[in-house]
Amino acid sequence: MISTSYASAGVALALALSSPVAAFWRMPCPGRLVLERIDPIISPGSVSGHVHTVSGGSGFGFNTSYEQQRESACSSCPIKQDLSAYWTPKLYYMNADGTTFEDVPQAGEGNGATGGLTVYYEQRGNASKPVKAFPEGFRMLAGDPFQRNYTGLEAAPGDAVSFVCLDYSAKPAHPQTNAMPNINCPDGLRAQVYFPSCWDGVNLDPPDHKSHMAYPLGEHYDNGDCPASHPVQLISIFFEVIYQTGNFADRWANADQHPFVFAMGDRTGYGFHGDFINGWDVPTLQQAVDTCTNLSGDLSDCPVFADLYSDEECQACQIPPSIDEPITGNLTALPGCNPVTSGPEYAPPPKCSLTHISAPKQFFTNIASTLEWEYQGCANDSVSTRTLSGASTSSDTMTIETCIAFCKSKGYSLAGLEYASQCYCDNKYYTDDSAGPRAPQPDILGDCWEPCAGNPDEICGGASALSVYRNCAGRACENDVFKINGTASTTTARKERRHLHGSRHGHGRFS
Repeated sequence: MISTSYASAGVALALALSSPVAAFWRMPCPGRLVLERIDPIISPGSVSGHVHTVSGGSGFGFNTSYEQQRESACSSCPIKQDLSAYWTPKLYYMNADGTTFEDVPQAGEGNGATGGLTVYYEQRGNASKPVKAFPEGFRMLAGDPFQRNYTGLEAAPGDAVSFVCLDYSAKPAHPQTNAMPNINCPDGLRAQVYFPSCWDGVNLDPPDHKSHMAYPLGEHYDNGDCPASHPVQLISIFFEVIYQTGNFADRWANADQHPFVFAMGDRTGYGFHGDFINGWDVPTLQQAVDTCTNLSGDLSDCPVFADLYSDEECQACQIPPSIDEPITGNLTALPGCNPVTSGPEYAPPPKCSLTHISAPKQFFTNIASTLEWEYQGCANDSVSTRTLSGASTSSDTMTIETCIAFCKSKGYSLAGLEYASQCYCDNKYYTDDSAGPRAPQPDILGDCWEPCAGNPDEICGGASALSVYRNCAGRACENDVFKINGTASTTTARKERRHLHGSRHGHGRFS
């Protein structure tokens, strides 16, 4: 016979595990919105000190607001009601003498795809107190880019920043560490940062961007009672970013010292950090906090998130860079003024000459005045049912001009280029598609990035993506120009494209 005490304990455990405070959902963001020196929290309206990888709503820019995030045309994360922005620093490989650097791809990156991050939303805290959604206008950060030693705090910097070396064949698995581990990680290095969850209930974003938030009391940065100074328990968020460090396994100069450095010059990992700008429909987020109590973490188990962006839609949601500088490939220095430092001293803030924000990079060729064809945008395509099916051709010397000449000779007004060498023509877009619209969509940049086979200075679509031009002879030609918040190019004209736009957590693979 089971004693009353053990039976009561079992009931209490079951209730605890089924309560909202034990639940969470995991949001894998398969795409990257932009990669550049941008940070509208720390450096609004100017160039950030180091490179960030940004995911989320396309309303993001050098200046952005809650309202602009809510006007995003798309998101590189799947939950349609969430148009928030999430960003973390870029990781680089450094050669033995520190004279060259190479960007490390993130999980999912390659073959034309970009890599994102995974965001966990966890209903943690005192079960007797309600967990609240982020309010409108809320933003916060976690971590310190200049930290170079272990603080021992239940915070970020401190234990709320951690790393896991992923090796799915290792038995046992590698332990979680507070610094970047000095071992090869065949399946990637997972960087993690947990944000503070206790709000003062007043300030949405104070001048220091952090005093309005606090970590819970006690010995756990991710659970516990909120201090009296910050009494409001918000939904907890936690970032995971997987860097494909295994790609560099044969390029370690010293087997006892990893060859990686974060964009802010950090060799230790103690300076890893994350930033967040709320772009949620707040009532929807509160509904999810109150009702999404499944322990699986799967978005499919939360009816509030019934309608999600597909992986393809997330990949297509990008904004063009607006800083004219190399940040990927082989570099002779980290972008910005970021000398490599290993601590334990606190790293000095960078000091260098001002870098200007330019007009966003455009991924089309302006032929309106010469050929009288205007750029329509990037359209989706499908092998089974072509978006433009009137005529087609391919060539290893394909250019935009070649494709337009071919389509014009066939009597068509639309010319679309794909996979660098393919050309498709029609007078209208294919429309009978349950998967979504095929025609270029307003304020969505799309996946048109591939240089043309016959001219590397031109863009000829991408994977299942068409760079589309339309005949505009006899009328005013208007290219579909992309605009971004916080640049001198921002405008309200529609055709000029105003761009508004081993741990204790339930991990899942993101690859």
